[in-house]
Amino acid sequence: MGAAAVVAAGMGAGVSGCGDDSAASEAEQARKIPIDPSGHIVDRQQQATAALPFSDQQDFADADRGFVAALEPDVVKDANGNVVWDNDSYSFIQGTCPNSVHPSLWRQSQLVLEQGLYEVTPGFYQIRGLDLSNMTLIEGDTGVIVIDPLISTETARAGLDLYRANRGDKPVVGVIYTHSHVDHFGGVMGVTTIDDVRSGRVPVLAPQGFMDHAVSENIYAGTAMARRSAYMYGAALPRNDRGQVGAGLGMTTSTGTVSLIAPTRDITATGQEEVIDGVRIVFQMTPGTEAPSEMNFYFPDHRALCMAENATHTLHNILTLRGALVRDAHVWSRYLTEAINLFADKSDVAFASHHWPTWGTDRITEWLSLQRDTYAYLHDQTLRLLNQGYVGTEIAEMMRMPPALEAKWYNHGYYGSVSHDVKAVYQRYMGWFDGNPAHLWEHPPVEEGKRHVEAIGGAEEVLKKARAAYDDGDFRWTVQLLNYLIFAEPDNEKAKMLQASAFEQLGYGSENGTWRNFYLSGAYELRNGNFGTPTKPTSPTMIAALTVDQVFDSVAFLVDGPKAWDLHMVNDWVITDENTTYRTELRNGVLIHFVVGPDFTGPDPDATLTLSRPTLISVLTGAKPVEDAIASGDVRVSGDPGKLRQLTGVLDTPDPNFNIVTP
Repeated sequence: MGAAAVVAAGMGAGVSGCGDDSAASEAEQARKIPIDPSGHIVDRQQQATAALPFSDQQDFADADRGFVAALEPDVVKDANGNVVWDNDSYSFIQGTCPNSVHPSLWRQSQLVLEQGLYEVTPGFYQIRGLDLSNMTLIEGDTGVIVIDPLISTETARAGLDLYRANRGDKPVVGVIYTHSHVDHFGGVMGVTTIDDVRSGRVPVLAPQGFMDHAVSENIYAGTAMARRSAYMYGAALPRNDRGQVGAGLGMTTSTGTVSLIAPTRDITATGQEEVIDGVRIVFQMTPGTEAPSEMNFYFPDHRALCMAENATHTLHNILTLRGALVRDAHVWSRYLTEAINLFADKSDVAFASHHWPTWGTDRITEWLSLQRDTYAYLHDQTLRLLNQGYVGTEIAEMMRMPPALEAKWYNHGYYGSVSHDVKAVYQRYMGWFDGNPAHLWEHPPVEEGKRHVEAIGGAEEVLKKARAAYDDGDFRWTVQLLNYLIFAEPDNEKAKMLQASAFEQLGYGSENGTWRNFYLSGAYELRNGNFGTPTKPTSPTMIAALTVDQVFDSVAFLVDGPKAWDLHMVNDWVITDENTTYRTELRNGVLIHFVVGPDFTGPDPDATLTLSRPTLISVLTGAKPVEDAIASGDVRVSGDPGKLRQLTGVLDTPDPNFNIVTP
């Protein structure tokens, strides 16, 4: 469902059944309307406007440079006519910044909003503003190499069509994935086909480990990540100055068809050189930086450098708010140093998978150096302070960045933030526990809320104190107090509406695009109800890319432990298209699996199932009922056929609509 459809559905929730009671209907509609910015927020926005270097217009010149053509209109639809991308819906982001948006974020959104085909340097072109990320096209001897084909096949195809309309109908002769996040590979089938890749006509290059990380991140915790991503990117928010105004890294994510074609050529070492259609490329491996599998690369014949997502025009995430493995700020800074030493003095232009390029050797060196210094400073100072006994939340409040770093717009926290990056560094080294025994076994949110509300003196007293905090402009304390009350009394409408208003104030005042979206999404759900997950965490081609090990891992993570405590079964799975036998054993609510070698000795299985890997995926993901697969002969069973039904019978179903701001 597209963002506009989600908004329409959300705005309709709770309105039906009002009959002719116009007063009740008006009250219900009033309940849904975001509150105005408070005087406290207006004052803070004015202070930020006065303090920030808005006279520096270099980014606007760089963002405009090389413009060739725009997509008119900048709206992309899928085969069924559903809108999967609508950049034109942000046309209100122009002119003077309204009081409901942080002036720095407004500036960033104006820059990110610019869209179309841009020439980076002769033979190098970028598609910007057609998705969260950029797609880069490099002209070779006979065709074009595509770097990072966006999230959706529809937006990638629209971008390629725009390029061809202005540069000729050149065939795609290669694809490069810079790293393992979906906004850098999901649109691949919009620019090439599986047949072209399998035939060798279109090589697909990616850093070593790409497939493992691309699939596991989107499958293993995909449901929870997708639900939180809806908050992070403001998927259900209206697009206006009280709603979604971008995400700092890009405007938002497209909602089209996600695809995946496995790489045909792995990049395994820094210094590895490849040639595609006459274009020489030298690679730098950067695992553990912005993604577990990532790489930068350099074009020596063009003095052009691609920094993937390791250096952009924002402070990035050490731990993204949607959830992910914690990244290593220390190794990130070291790889940026290596990139400077390897490539900076040989480069005339540097571009990345987001935002606009940087031109000039000196400016490139400064940009990479100050980005490097930012991650190194956050890492090193967090380590210094945690070794003095401070915990993550304390360090986040104490951290002040050096003036030389703060002075650069590209070090501002539009996507990552100093606050949550510091907490992520702390988490990487120290984990969730801060060492205080009082925090070792705290009550969960509902029980904690009940006890806090009782200790404060009841619901009315909590509301009284929360209103006072709100009036004082202490919105952080307001939302903490009201969170206790909402989890203790989920139906307390006064608490939810005041909480929504406080979230809105915090959102209006956020320089960070994802913080704003989280706050305003929380407020939206309190006012309108749960909007669920607008996008699917997986796609058929991504599921089809699962290895057998990943299939069994995914199934193991779905076993309802208590339901399976008393089950014990041993099954062998003969995977016909891989000529391999796997053994699974379910015991004590745990499913283990391993490859059965020729010398394996063990107990006889309860059942042996012979099937292909695609059939295994279909059966264990629920795409095809077990009985149908057996009846059709897709699964041949020797032994007890009921064992497969027993296994699928204890698998849980993820909930893509779980609550976040209410219990």
